[in-house]
Amino acid sequence: MPYKMVLVNRQDGIGTITLNRPDKRNAFNMEMMGEIDMAFEELAKDKEVKAIILTAEGKVFSAGLDFNWAATMDTQNLPPMASTVRGRAVTHDERSFLTLVLKIQSMPKPVIAAVNGVALGGAFVLAIACDLKIASENAQFGMLQVKRGLIPDGGGTYLLPRAVGLTKALELALIGDLIDAREAERLSLVNKVVPHDDLMTAAREMATKIARNAPLAVAMTKAAMYRGLHEPDLAEHMDYEVYIMNILFGTEDFQEGMSSLWEKRNPTFKGK
Repeated sequence: MPYKMVLVNRQDGIGTITLNRPDKRNAFNMEMMGEIDMAFEELAKDKEVKAIILTAEGKVFSAGLDFNWAATMDTQNLPPMASTVRGRAVTHDERSFLTLVLKIQSMPKPVIAAVNGVALGGAFVLAIACDLKIASENAQFGMLQVKRGLIPDGGGTYLLPRAVGLTKALELALIGDLIDAREAERLSLVNKVVPHDDLMTAAREMATKIARNAPLAVAMTKAAMYRGLHEPDLAEHMDYEVYIMNILFGTEDFQEGMSSLWEKRNPTFKGK
């Protein structure tokens, strides 16, 4: 479908979504958030796409919420984005930043954030919602919502403590200072930092390595990792792993993985 505020590209099994509102510092309004959601849905359904990269056009990843747009909202009659998350997720009658974050974490395909510049507020949340993160050395991150009378919503108060621990999350969210890419790497907010000109090359290299692996195993590994993060009972989670392994043992990809091992060749997986 045609998009106005994002670019969607497919190449060699890798889908790329590029935020494309550089004149507004890639700030999010409702239309843009809906387009990002639709782009992820489109690539999630594409059987040729094995991994997805999220990046941005221009010098800024995103300034977060577009406050010029937000200022037009009627706070006495809040728009549908203020309704419950689960209600929208079930009925599929609205796309928003909230459903977008849920979609990224629940979709079977890994999502790599390639953060090219400053990521503020909701954009910081969006980046840490992605499965893997690569940052340009020019990148900066900041939870600035408290400076605007808001909280890190869209899952921010859920995701950030799980990424850096409660104490550091409180520092980042209550003070609202910017941190640079190297500090983000030290805090494990990003997997790696690379020279700015190498950002997309590094992101594509990571995506390509993922795309070479068995798609079903990749999808179920992602699902198991997120489930394990919140499962308090180790034995219960091990039972879930056994359940998944029994499914994978019956796949063509497992047979191909074994055959390629014995035949000393690279496997060709079909996602079956």
